[in-house]
Amino acid sequence: MAKILIVEDEKSISDELVILLQNAGYDTAVIDDFVYTEAQIERTMPDLILLDIGLPGQDGYRICMELRKTSQIPVIFVTSRNTSMDELRALSLGGDDFISKPYDLPILLARIQALLRRSSQTEKDTLTANGLTLSLSKGEIEHDGQRADIAKNEAKILFCLMKTPGKIISRPDLIEYLWNNQVYIDDNTLSVNVTRLRGKLNNIGLPDYIKTKRGLGYKI
Repeated sequence: MAKILIVEDEKSISDELVILLQNAGYDTAVIDDFVYTEAQIERTMPDLILLDIGLPGQDGYRICMELRKTSQIPVIFVTSRNTSMDELRALSLGGDDFISKPYDLPILLARIQALLRRSSQTEKDTLTANGLTLSLSKGEIEHDGQRADIAKNEAKILFCLMKTPGKIISRPDLIEYLWNNQVYIDDNTLSVNVTRLRGKLNNIGLPDYIKTKRGLGYKI
């Protein structure tokens, strides 16, 4: 289930979008505190962002520009601004699409679906970081000619860490990414998965690949 993050300061609009998207089968999250917005986006780890331009304290242009320094998450600007210059600026700063309010709901859903489909088709199947190669389709890791099979959740842990080498990913963020809050997951379940994954990394010559930052989380 794709997760869509709504960055919108008008509660009536964000509430409407939540209902629309959930009825269409999407998971949703909403940012309504516009301090450190980029950090909140990173913690949420969405598959797509619906971003307003006119926000308190900062505008959507700046948020998108900062986001593009570290991420290629698809962004659709959804805004009351409707000039060609607004659209040109939004797209030139890294936005993937631009929809003016009031928007047609079926068209908005179609744009979201098309962008998510395009994003999934272009997402790299193979990631390489710090000497390790992860093949998502094969469920396999490789280092210096040595290979090991890994389980789905082990691959998801590595994928999350390898997307941002050097960055600490917190345990709560990993748990949400793996299990999406659909059921209550004991914190120990993550520890078990990480321990198994470390054993497999050790077997191919990378015993210290995943580092624990006590009280903070994990990084590679």
